[in-house]
Amino acid sequence: MKLDTVDVVDEISKAEFQRNYFKSRKPLVIKQLSKQWPAFEKWNWDYFQSLVGDQKVGIYNNVKSDAYTPINTADDYTTFGKYIDMVRSGPAAWRIFLFNIFDHAPQLMQDFTWPDHLMSGFVKKYPMLFVGGEGSITHMHFDIDTSHIFHTQFIGRKRVLLFPFEEQHKLYRKPFEVLSIVDFSRYYEQEPDYNQFPALRHASGYEVILEHGDTLFMPGGYWHHMEYLESGFAMSLRALQETLSGKLQGVWNLFGMRTIDTVMKKQAPLKWYGWKKEQIKKREQKILQEML
Repeated sequence: MKLDTVDVVDEISKAEFQRNYFKSRKPLVIKQLSKQWPAFEKWNWDYFQSLVGDQKVGIYNNVKSDAYTPINTADDYTTFGKYIDMVRSGPAAWRIFLFNIFDHAPQLMQDFTWPDHLMSGFVKKYPMLFVGGEGSITHMHFDIDTSHIFHTQFIGRKRVLLFPFEEQHKLYRKPFEVLSIVDFSRYYEQEPDYNQFPALRHASGYEVILEHGDTLFMPGGYWHHMEYLESGFAMSLRALQETLSGKLQGVWNLFGMRTIDTVMKKQAPLKWYGWKKEQIKKREQKILQEML
């Protein structure tokens, strides 16, 4: 893999952001964007526990999906308060995925401002909270609706590995899924198995470590793998693709591709998974031939 560092700025004008990052589909970290928000100082474990500690949440472990794994199904359930106690006490490789805390505590919406000064199209009904204990992993994937994301880290540090959507076959994307078959866990300590995944050598991406207050702009469709170096949480603000084709791709992924995959996993999981692996191998061979 060839990895570059993500550009980092304190602040940025709309013109520069649009020209150098949005239109060119390049990730960026903005250091000062969230530091003007009340949330920067206000949001912490104790505050969230006091607001929504009794809410039931689904939690996810680090095990990668297989032929039988349903989409976005939690591995266990607990209350948000008990989960916070668990991740505060030490390493805990459990994370909370797409928890809409704002449905339960709408006053939190007053603690931040949408970055409308940089771009338009934000889906303001659905800000999302992502929470993880130290050691938890969000495996390599792209967001199914292909939205643009402003991802702000609160508390703790998180390592992020990023690739443009076009690198999908070098990343060994599973057909009819948004996931890679490759396990990138702790890639920075031990490289992925290039003997098993030779096309991965030719993938080009970015990496960055997010700290408290950092906002990462991820262009629509970007692949990302995240590892919580410390227990923490982040908020994602989503904006729809600006083109009709981009919006239609998101609709297909949500209601066409995902439905087909769900049905096939129920009806013929092993045969379906075997077909996927065959397609992955064919794509690998095509890439390797092109690189000769």
